[in-house]
Amino acid sequence: MNSILKYPRLFEPIVLAGQMFRNRIFSSPQGYYNVGPECFPNADCVAFFERKARGGVASVCMGDCIVDGKTGTHYPFLMRIDDPNSLPGFAAYAGAVSRLGAVASVELSHAGMYASAVAERGGPVYGPVDMEGMYGPVLEMPETEILRIIECYGRAAAFAKQAGCGMVTIHGGHGWLLAQFWSKKLNTRGDRWGGESLENRMRFSLAVVDCVRRNVGPRFPIEYRMSGAEGYEGGYDLDEGIEFARALDGKVDLIHVSAGHHQTPQGMIVTHPSMFMEDGCNAKYAREIKRHVKTPVATVGAFTDPRDMEETIASGAADVVEIARQTLADPDLPIKARLGREDEITKCMRCMSCFGSTGAKRHFYCALNPETGHELENKWAQPPRVLKRVLVAGGGVGGMQAALTAARQGHSVILCEKNDRLGGILLCEEKAPFKKRLGEYLERQALLCRRAGVDIRLNTEVTPELALSLKPDVIIAALGARPVRPPIPGIEGKNVVGAVELYRHPERAGRKIAILGGGLVGLELGIHMRERGHEVTVIEVTDRLNMNRFSMHTLALNDMLARLAIKVRLNTKALEIDGGGLLAEGPDENGTAKKYRIEADTVVYATGMKPLMEEGMALSQCAGEFYQIGDCVAPDCIMAATQPAHAIALNLGRL
Repeated sequence: MNSILKYPRLFEPIVLAGQMFRNRIFSSPQGYYNVGPECFPNADCVAFFERKARGGVASVCMGDCIVDGKTGTHYPFLMRIDDPNSLPGFAAYAGAVSRLGAVASVELSHAGMYASAVAERGGPVYGPVDMEGMYGPVLEMPETEILRIIECYGRAAAFAKQAGCGMVTIHGGHGWLLAQFWSKKLNTRGDRWGGESLENRMRFSLAVVDCVRRNVGPRFPIEYRMSGAEGYEGGYDLDEGIEFARALDGKVDLIHVSAGHHQTPQGMIVTHPSMFMEDGCNAKYAREIKRHVKTPVATVGAFTDPRDMEETIASGAADVVEIARQTLADPDLPIKARLGREDEITKCMRCMSCFGSTGAKRHFYCALNPETGHELENKWAQPPRVLKRVLVAGGGVGGMQAALTAARQGHSVILCEKNDRLGGILLCEEKAPFKKRLGEYLERQALLCRRAGVDIRLNTEVTPELALSLKPDVIIAALGARPVRPPIPGIEGKNVVGAVELYRHPERAGRKIAILGGGLVGLELGIHMRERGHEVTVIEVTDRLNMNRFSMHTLALNDMLARLAIKVRLNTKALEIDGGGLLAEGPDENGTAKKYRIEADTVVYATGMKPLMEEGMALSQCAGEFYQIGDCVAPDCIMAATQPAHAIALNLGRL
């Protein structure tokens, strides 16, 4: 192949059912939940998906479009593609995506026995057979209802085509309705729609495919999303996944091989690989299935690097690579990779902040990309009326983002960092293998600051005297925080160390480690040290570990704690530390508080951070405009630093 491109296979167009796709990078289905009570695509929704198309993917798919709101809705705020009044919204979405050269698609979905929103309003919840389900009684779906749902899929596909979409994606994976009928375990019906016969269990799915084809015609691509394996005890395995794929072969235009199951914790972390898993970890399912079918195959799951994507296509493991979270971290990956600027790509570090924000607020936000979730306002952001001289104090994640955004807006920016590297306190975590992408992000932000023309001054602490001498128009203080050392007798012993220091020098730890603090820092450090071969006990004074209940990262952390046999002691207080460990007080097997020893060669405190608030406030009189952001206001996550950093810098120069 003659090509000037570094990734020629990745950027080779592919034709499916007569539709040309400009490259092999598709944006995998993602739902959008910031909708009104009618559950139609709105302006924010259109901008969210339009941004993906603007970045150069070949196809964009709006996920979670419910084909039958009467029986198929899992969450009450999912897109109602069965309502004809939603046409203007879907048409606006399809138009915004397609005029930028991408193919717009929608994911046609039905939750079946997991239709919790239907259960909540007292409607009938249907599955393959009568059973007690996760959300109450499940009724065996009668044949009349099966035939009606089949037609719902067909009407939804025709509706999507009318709206201007160039493809539809049938969701037959992750435990939803069609996968429920595939399941040998669940579908024990005695009629033609189930039982031991694979032909019977596939009948529903194939009838849906046939109905969709009748409604969209032969020259309109149909993508079928399936789980290659469900990835949990009791779910189907890859051998069965191959059988399902062979039944679909030749009847659809793209077999999208995902993995896992949305309604089991074990299966969920397969569908959405965590930072503890390798890049492209689910490609093995597509690779094996592709050996058994002639239909083009797509793979998905933790792809962030165009080199891996190129190898996947070039090796014949798949014909298409689909990405989802990566489009939130950097929707411009395709354009940057095509231009050979892959060193500027922000690679998703799989921190699951996107899931956490969606679960808590129904908004997709990204820790590393402050534009995600604000696509509409960023699209229409105005250039500054007045260019300013900006001093950013502190070169951590907040400071670098503020400097980068301000420089891109045209301001003159000085970034001062008291240490010899940009990156702030998070540099301590770069040696942890599962934090590889975090280290790359810090390096990339520093690189982009340099390329944007930021005047970077290392080993420079910003004092009021220095700030006044530089005569800035604006000061943005992003000074961070310092670890809190708890007031426990013996805390100053030689065998006691802070979490930040142990991250930097893990080789200094003894064989047995006790970590005080069951928050994110303590748990991730415990996992890191356990993987290095240490015995780890985590001690938490409250009755639960301090994890975000909305984040998928919590599932991954719990899985790793169990997998690595890390001991966790809740409702336990450290009373005194000595050279051989610590004296603790906590409940015994009967729940009665008692004192006991925990043997440890090294005791680690991960008990919070104190903001450098006063140090930041000392700069407040040194410039006409002053802003304080990030951990020096209130210690929190990366997102809590990057979002205000970007927003404040974007607003500079308005007056």
